[in-house]
Amino acid sequence: MIILDDFGLQSLDNLKRQDFMEIIEDRHGKRSTIIASQLPLSAWHEVIAEQTIADVILDRMVHNSLIIDLKGESMRRKSPQSKDLFYIFKTSFRHLF
Repeated sequence: MIILDDFGLQSLDNLKRQDFMEIIEDRHGKRSTIIASQLPLSAWHEVIAEQTIADVILDRMVHNSLIIDLKGESMRRKSPQSKDLFYIFKTSFRHLF
């Protein structure tokens, strides 16, 4: 499994774009990949910065994927107690368990 956190904070240059495409293509249908981003998928074309490569990457990522779109206030802005954090996690991901 590979986890990419905070994807999309910067636009990808050509080398990063090619590397990202290779990673996604190599893992497609074979390995688990989790990508966390504050950006909606509709904004990823701009971050990837090349229409054709963005289409290839997104096509492979969205096929057979589970997209979890969290809404609401950032949990980092609050200082919940650990039991409150567990409740938020349990409530948000109830359909997975």
